[in-house]
Amino acid sequence: MILVELRKLYRRPRTLVSLGLLCGLPLAVAILLATTRIGTAAAQGPAFLSAVLNNGSLFPAAALAIVLPLFLPVAVAIVGGDAVAGEAAAGMLRYLVARPVGRTRLLLAKLVSILVYVLGAVVLVVLSGYVIGISLFPAQPGAEVVTSVSGPALSPQQVTLRIAAATVYVALSMLGVGAIALFLSTVSDSSLGATLGALAALVASQLFTALDAAVAIRPYLPTRYWLAWIDFFREPILWRDIERGLGIQAVYVVIFLGLAWANFATKDITS
Repeated sequence: MILVELRKLYRRPRTLVSLGLLCGLPLAVAILLATTRIGTAAAQGPAFLSAVLNNGSLFPAAALAIVLPLFLPVAVAIVGGDAVAGEAAAGMLRYLVARPVGRTRLLLAKLVSILVYVLGAVVLVVLSGYVIGISLFPAQPGAEVVTSVSGPALSPQQVTLRIAAATVYVALSMLGVGAIALFLSTVSDSSLGATLGALAALVASQLFTALDAAVAIRPYLPTRYWLAWIDFFREPILWRDIERGLGIQAVYVVIFLGLAWANFATKDITS
C-alpha cells in the first residue's frame, strides 16, 4: 500500500512541477547574485545570501532560507490537502476503503507518502543548492568560513554537519503543515479546499507571530520557530528555540494526525 501511494504521488505532474519550482527559485536567485555580485543588506532578505558571494558551499543554507517562508509550505499543503480529498474528488475513495486494507492502513500510507515528499523536497533543495553554489560561486573547501549570523569561523566539516542538521529541522517543521493539511483532507472532498484551509491556518499563524497583541499565544503558533534552524549556524549553537520548535511541531503533528484518524475512521464515505 505504501509503495502504491508513493508511485501515485511521484507520477503526478504537479508533484514533479512543485519539486522543480522549489529548486528553480534558488537557481534564479543564484543566477542574479552571480551576475550582479550584489548581496543583501544586513538583517534584510534570506540568510546567507551575502555570504555565498565568497563561498558557494553556503548556498544550500541560503536555498533553505529562500523556499521556507512560502514555497515549501505551499508545496507541502498541496500534497497533504490532496492526499484523501483528491481520491474523493476522483470518486476512488470508496473503492480504496472497500479493499481489505482498512482505513487506518490507508491513512498511514497517505501519511508516509507525505513524509517522503517532505524529506525528499528538502533534501533536493539542499543538494541542488550545493551544486548551484559551487558552480556559480567560489568554493573554499580548504579554508575556514565565517557565517553571516554570529561571526565566529566554522570549519567546512562544521558547516556540512550544520547544514545537515538544518535540513532535518526544516523537514520536521513541515510535518506540522502536512498534518494540518491531511486532517482537512479527511474533512473535505475538495483537495483545493483542504489546501486553502491549511494555507489559511499558516497565514493566520504568520500574522499573529508579527502581531504585538498576540504575544501571549505567539510561542504556540506553528510557524513561530520555523527560522530557528539559523541557530545551527551560531557558535555556540543556541538550542532553546530549536528545541521549542521541535516540541511545537510534535504537538501539532500528534493532535492533527489524531483528529485525521478519528474523522476518517468514522466518516461516511460516498465518493
